[in-house]
Amino acid sequence: MRVMVLVKATEDSEKGYRPSPETDAMMAAMGRFNDELRDAGILVMADGLTPSSQGKRVAFDGAERTVINGPFSQPRELVAGFWLWEVKDMDEAVAWVKRCPNPMPGPSEIEIRPFHDLE
Repeated sequence: MRVMVLVKATEDSEKGYRPSPETDAMMAAMGRFNDELRDAGILVMADGLTPSSQGKRVAFDGAERTVINGPFSQPRELVAGFWLWEVKDMDEAVAWVKRCPNPMPGPSEIEIRPFHDLE
C-alpha cells in the first residue's frame, strides 16, 4: 500500500529554514531516519517544501481561475514536507512514524494518508 506522509507546517517552519545547532541536529536525525526507511525498502521519495510565502494557489470556479499568492494562513493546515512510502498496511506506516524524530524544533504533527487503490 502506498501512503503519503505529510509533515505539517508550524509558525516556525513558515518563517523558513534557519541553520542553528538545533536544526542541524534535527536534520541529521532526519537523514538517519530516511536511511532506515530506504534500507527497509519503504522510502519511495521524500522532500521538504519552502514556506507558503513562496507558493501560489489556483482557485477554480467553473471556467474561472484565480491565482492567490502566498503566504497562506493557518500554518498547521499547511504541509512543510512529505514522504511517499510503500508499506504493507496502515499499522506499519504508523509504526514508522512513531519512530520518526520530531521534524520540527517544537510541537509538530505528521499525517498519514493512503492513496486510492484503483484496482
